[in-house]
Amino acid sequence: MQNDISINHLFFSYDGTIVLEDINLQYNRKEFLAIIGPNGGGKSTLLKVMIGLLRPTSGEVLLFGKNPLHVSHEIAYVPQDTIANKDFPIKVLDVVLMGRLQKSTSFAPYSKEDYAIAYAMLEKVGMKGFEHQKINALSGGQRQRVFIARALACEAKIIFLDEPTASIDTAGQMEVFKLLKTLNETVGIVIISHDINVALNYATKVAHINKTLYIHDVSATPNLQTFQKTNGHFCPIELISATRCNHFHKEVL
Repeated sequence: MQNDISINHLFFSYDGTIVLEDINLQYNRKEFLAIIGPNGGGKSTLLKVMIGLLRPTSGEVLLFGKNPLHVSHEIAYVPQDTIANKDFPIKVLDVVLMGRLQKSTSFAPYSKEDYAIAYAMLEKVGMKGFEHQKINALSGGQRQRVFIARALACEAKIIFLDEPTASIDTAGQMEVFKLLKTLNETVGIVIISHDINVALNYATKVAHINKTLYIHDVSATPNLQTFQKTNGHFCPIELISATRCNHFHKEVL
């Protein structure tokens, strides 16, 4: 069976410095893939190579069996900094409708179908009733929901997200991840996250990237013994899984 993402012996360099080295990854959109690793380890670079924003120095990246640039209409990308100018007076509905631009075949106004899909996606992410609010008036978590709705409006098969909860409080982070987990029932989720605990609780597969890549299948019961060791690799995923307490604790009053 063909994987939705297939990366084979990928190398990427900036000015002669190797940033990604011999990366191999297979992914299908039923999985929730979290990409973790230290700052400067290559997380964002890998994501951008996956979606075709960067070209690999060598190796192969295939999306649905094709060059990523040839299937850009089948994926959606939610970058970390979603609003360059937070004072720009744009409404929530207009933001979500942007997801329909690539579906348009002319310069005509949005169709009734476009509006119907935009409203449906806002309802799906829990933002029904906010259509005419200014985007800059929303909380960080609410804004992220709107941008996820925009990605869904593209009718994407896979949504790629670069640290979507980086500037959101803890409660807002959990709400976004719960939403993504629900969406993963029908849409592929590939996300960069700095929160390892969240990755373990919501992802089914975790890629630890620090120039080289190691894959951890966390869909099974977390236990140090379930992880495949390669070249002595030991990262926080193993550490947290090995020390996680699975006992039931009575609530302390």
